[in-house]
Amino acid sequence: MTSEPCLKLLPNGLAIYLKEIHTAPIISHWVWYRVGSRNEVAGSTGISHWVEHLQFKGTPRFPASQLDKAISRTGGVWNAFTYLDWTTFYETLPASQIDLALDLECDRMTGSLFDPADVESERNVILAELEGNQNEPRFRLGEAVQKTAFDIHPYRNEVIGSREDLKQIQRSHLFAHYQRFYQPANAVIAVAGDFDADEMFARIAGRYTDIPAGPMLTDRVPPEPPLTAERNVEVTGPGSTTYLQLAYRAPTAREPDFFPFTILDSLLGGPTSLNMFGGGGTTNKTSRLYKALVETELAVSVRAGLQATIDPFLYEIAATLRPERTPAQVLAAIDVQISRLQDELIPEAEIARAAKQARAMFAYGSENITNQAFWLGYAEMFSRYSWFTGYIESLAQVTPADVQRVARIYLQPQRRVVGMYLPEGPQEGVP
Repeated sequence: MTSEPCLKLLPNGLAIYLKEIHTAPIISHWVWYRVGSRNEVAGSTGISHWVEHLQFKGTPRFPASQLDKAISRTGGVWNAFTYLDWTTFYETLPASQIDLALDLECDRMTGSLFDPADVESERNVILAELEGNQNEPRFRLGEAVQKTAFDIHPYRNEVIGSREDLKQIQRSHLFAHYQRFYQPANAVIAVAGDFDADEMFARIAGRYTDIPAGPMLTDRVPPEPPLTAERNVEVTGPGSTTYLQLAYRAPTAREPDFFPFTILDSLLGGPTSLNMFGGGGTTNKTSRLYKALVETELAVSVRAGLQATIDPFLYEIAATLRPERTPAQVLAAIDVQISRLQDELIPEAEIARAAKQARAMFAYGSENITNQAFWLGYAEMFSRYSWFTGYIESLAQVTPADVQRVARIYLQPQRRVVGMYLPEGPQEGVP
């Protein structure tokens, strides 16, 4: 019922991944662009996310007032996301209605209007979103930690951008960003579901072949020097809860160390889902940090996470402290667990359990048609689709010595940022 995916390329550079899955009369269609906050410079932070918003404001063929109604009438769903390395748009809908998605995304690649009134309305929407985020202690702490962790790399900036940049970006900047990055050679189309691959390729090629390739995009992102000393950042604000967040420089998804680091993450904080858009999950109650922090009543909760990125990003550990506990106490308990990973060879049984949990999380995020289409394009944003197909095998090759080596290399105090959110009391108007 499911075929192996095939990759086809158009002369203009557009990559097309197709995967037949004949379990239900559904098709999921994704268009991925290699542009995110990684491609932004000082003065334009948040521009990729803003351009994504404007892609929902219509084209001459598909006015904004008709877009949502057209998808809803089919019983389909659609959305878009902007992140560090990419922007993506998707539709999942009945197979008989796939031409609507194909027409819509082809039109949006070249025909988005960027009406000045829409530019200004979305400026206000995004500024309001940013204000809401900055009222959330964990966002404010995460923003401060991320900025402290990088000096020159664009990963230091939040995807939503800064208030100062969002106020000064103009329509001409947005449209130039769109024209530069929304072009066939910078895109991947991924389609999974109930269709014939040859027929689907013909449909897609008929729409995109005549769109000219844009200029070659050179990768000018500056490499970030390594951290050589622990950095500390404190954020204060309203509320009554203290938060602790650690951020260690982590390997890229393409590096061999990513896979033992994935097992390390499962051991230490519980398995991380790399699929941000679906799938279930597994508990982190067997993780070392949960037992050391939550079960001992040092923290209310703890989580950790590793992300798949083009350049080295961050491995983060975050804890919500109990009122009677201090950041120093929780940090000391975390360091004990990290030291154990570095100094004691991990039992094979514990590695096996952590690997099983990581595989389960991966499976949960890969099981339905939408997720299958997601992975066809997502893996291409930081590596190749073969990274996805070889993921389980790569985890199976990890040994206890590999995990210990990675812990010794990456989880050193001089390679991290320690962030604390210290509450000043209840919010105004709240007793």
